[in-house]
Amino acid sequence: MPDDTQNNNFGHASMTRGERIRAAARTLRTPRTASWVATETDVSVKTAQKYLDQLVEDNVLRKIKQGDQTLYCVDQLMATYREVAALQREHSREELTSALESMRTKITDWKQSYDVETPGELRASIADIDDANEIEVRREIASEWEHLADRVPVVRAALNEYDWATERDAIST
Repeated sequence: MPDDTQNNNFGHASMTRGERIRAAARTLRTPRTASWVATETDVSVKTAQKYLDQLVEDNVLRKIKQGDQTLYCVDQLMATYREVAALQREHSREELTSALESMRTKITDWKQSYDVETPGELRASIADIDDANEIEVRREIASEWEHLADRVPVVRAALNEYDWATERDAIST
C-alpha cells in the first residue's frame, strides 16, 4: 500500500485546488495537518482547511485534536460502510458467498500447509528457512493472508445485511 509521504500527483496542473485536496485526503493513512496537505497540494493552508472540513462534513475524513493541532485522516468506519454498500450493489449474494468461501479456504490451506495460525507466525517462520525462493513465497503469502483477513469481515458484513440493504436500495415506482 502506498505511503502518504511518497511523491504524488497532487500538484498536477489539470486538477483544480479542490480536486488536488480531495485526492490527497483520500490517501491519508496517518493523521496530517491542514498545513501538511496544503504543502502537498500547493494551496494555501486556509484553502486546504476549507476543503478538508467539507470532507469531514461528508464523512470522508475525521478531524482529530492532538494537543493544539488539528489533524485529518480517512474515516475508516465510513469508508468500510461505503465499501459494504458497493459490494452489495455490484455483486449478487452468490458471488459474495463464493468470494468469502474462497478467502476462507485459502487461509485454512495456508494454516495447514505451514502449520501456523496467523500471518505473523508465517512471517516468523522465515527465520528457520535458508531457501531465498521459499522466503519470498512465505512473504507473499503472509501479505495476501493479511489482505484477505481484512477483506473477510467486510464481505461478511455485506452478506449479513444483504436482504436489508437491497430492500432499502430498491427504487420505488
